Amino acid sequence: MALTEEGLMERLRNCDAQLQYERQVPHGRSSPRLQTDNAEPNIEARQIYFGLLEESPDDLAVARSRLYLTRLLAEVEPCSSDLPDDLNKLQTWSDTHTAKVGAKYRQYLKARRAGDARQYFTNKSHALYFLKGVAPTKLVDGAWLYGLLKHWRDPRFLTLIQTYLEELGEGAADKNHVVIYKKLLTTHGCQKWHSLSDAHFTQGAIQLALAQHTAHFLPEVIGYNLGYEQLPLHLLISAYELNELGIDPYYFTLHVTVDNAGTGHAMQAVQAVFDALPQVADKKDFYRRIVNGYKLNDLGASTNSVIAQFDLDEELVAILTAKAKVGAQLHSDYCKISGKTVNEWLAEPAQLPSFLEALQEHGWIKRHQDPEASRFWTLIQGEHAHMFGVFNAYEKQVIHDWIAGDSAGGPGSRPISFRARQRLAAPEGPGGGTSKAWRYMGEGPKQHDDFDTDLHLLEQKLAGAPGKDDAMDLLVPLLSPVHHHTAPGLMATRLYTRKLHGA
Repeated sequence: MALTEEGLMERLRNCDAQLQYERQVPHGRSSPRLQTDNAEPNIEARQIYFGLLEESPDDLAVARSRLYLTRLLAEVEPCSSDLPDDLNKLQTWSDTHTAKVGAKYRQYLKARRAGDARQYFTNKSHALYFLKGVAPTKLVDGAWLYGLLKHWRDPRFLTLIQTYLEELGEGAADKNHVVIYKKLLTTHGCQKWHSLSDAHFTQGAIQLALAQHTAHFLPEVIGYNLGYEQLPLHLLISAYELNELGIDPYYFTLHVTVDNAGTGHAMQAVQAVFDALPQVADKKDFYRRIVNGYKLNDLGASTNSVIAQFDLDEELVAILTAKAKVGAQLHSDYCKISGKTVNEWLAEPAQLPSFLEALQEHGWIKRHQDPEASRFWTLIQGEHAHMFGVFNAYEKQVIHDWIAGDSAGGPGSRPISFRARQRLAAPEGPGGGTSKAWRYMGEGPKQHDDFDTDLHLLEQKLAGAPGKDDAMDLLVPLLSPVHHHTAPGLMATRLYTRKLHGA
């Protein structure tokens, strides 16, 4: 039997108090009776994030996420916002915001043409650090709108549902925002983001919690969407500088186009406010809650704060520290540097900065020169390098940029931009890049193999659905933040989109 909300809150308080206590009391020591009647549950964004990304979140995870949202909304309520008091001025507010962003971006481009340095990223590893730092948010992109999908019959929410479907690329893998971002992370070895600080998970946790509790926070969902879909300046600058550094900016340029204030998500976000306004209930209170949802966008780590946190020296030491846990016993002892073997240097993480200094003193690393001139670099880069495969793409980029140092800004050092490299690349042959997931459009059974089992079973289930309502009910779970970027999720998104529009 399902617990009441009060019962879930009580269990949550008891569980969290027990966890806190176990962290404080040494193992094996007898413990006094816990006093939990007035204990405030400790809730971390990371806990909410991963708890709600489970296929079937348990009751405590769901209750915890609702309490988390309630606390955050209480936190932002007294804060000011730039939203107009008059609802009828919302479109003007959005248009004015877009105009200001455009003007600032023109100033940025003018400064860059005049020779100014990049505003965000000092080097490529800095840009990759940013991609990794915002991954928890980007990998649940659009999640806050998921709770509306089962209300597809209600015309008030069609605009918001369409926004969500477009975040999912309407089932096209090369337009699905999460698919694109996952590919970007994989390409550059940036998949190790799970241990980021709690602040990095705040926005993702908010989005997932709003998806889970839309029925209780509908105005807040609409307000959050209103804020998130307005075009930010950082999106334009990030796209420009990522391309400049040879990194595919498509995830960011796609958002620039789909979030436009003319016909895109920014305009749809404003329209959604008016579509959902109550006709009997208090409009003023509904809008107050919309404003609070809007304010949630300001919590946690932001694009600018993540960018500002980058320290190349610290990042290099962090990478070597992680590697030392495995490599401290795996090096031969025939080579000594400043009187110590490599294993001895790696045995104590506190020695790593001194180890790097020793490598420079003995000529293994030549800072502020082309890394190819450093013997250490030739050990890790290249098919026949002695440490081939030890460092992933991101880690090697950090090492490369640290060695290059000041030389990276010299004449002729600017990398080929991503788009320029694309133009130089040979075009793909006919039919290249087409995956099996693209072939499945729900037109009936096909021959299949083990790779297609999920898709084939989904088609069978849909074929047995008595009507459109039943088919939509089958599809909605596969459009969740957990599934929509998988092959069955992409197929389900295409079918949901077609059925929504009467095809």
